[in-house]
Parts: sequence; structure tokens; C-alpha cells
Amino acid sequence: MVRLERLREAARALKREITALAIAARDPRAPLRAKAFALFVVAYALSPVDLIPDFVPVLGLLDDLILVPLGLWIALRLMPPDLMAEARAKAREAERLPKNRLAGAIVVSLWLGAAAICAWFVSDWFFGEAGAG
Repeated sequence: MVRLERLREAARALKREITALAIAARDPRAPLRAKAFALFVVAYALSPVDLIPDFVPVLGLLDDLILVPLGLWIALRLMPPDLMAEARAKAREAERLPKNRLAGAIVVSLWLGAAAICAWFVSDWFFGEAGAG
């Protein structure tokens, strides 16, 4: 029981940090590089689309267990500490994740665009030379 409660608290802390990062990324005092990377991390963390789908055994959960915390760690290092302190205070007040459908739509659009480009290259590779001959 103690382990389960520790996992729940760790999950709540991770959600608070993502919320704080989203708040800090919207602040005009955030450096552009930190803001861009933070928005990418928040969009990925909140997106229903994963780099590796969750149904893939073991590997499917690696992005949630490794990529999100690693991206969060890097984004937090890029943000000014005083700005993050303010954002964490606001996140504690909110204590819920922002619903950002636009970020999810952007990530889905990027994946669909990448899939379309891959399909175009593959079709050109398979059918392009046959039509040229």
C-alpha cells in the first residue's frame, strides 16, 4: 500500500511540474528557446499520441516513463528558476492539468504529415521508377 501511495504522489508531482512548465512557457519573461522546448514537452505529455504506441509491449510505456520525464528535466533546466518558482505556486493553486486540445491537434498534425511524407517517398520509390521506364 505504501508503494502505491508513493506512486500516486509521484504522478501528482509530475502533473504539477507539467502544469507549472505550461504556465512558465506562456510567460513573456521565458527565453524563446526554453519556451519552444517547454511547449513541445507539454504538448507531447498531454497529447494522446505517443512516439511509441502504448499497446507495444514494454516499449510502449518507455516514452511515458523515460521520454516525458527527460524532456521535463531538460525544459526545467532551460527555464529561469525564479520564473519556475512562480509557475509552481500557480500550478499548486490550479492543481489540475490544462486542457489543451490545440497542442494535441498540432502533434497529431505533425504525425499525419510525417506519415504522408513517408508514404509519398515509399510510393515514389516503388512506383516512380516503374513509371519512368
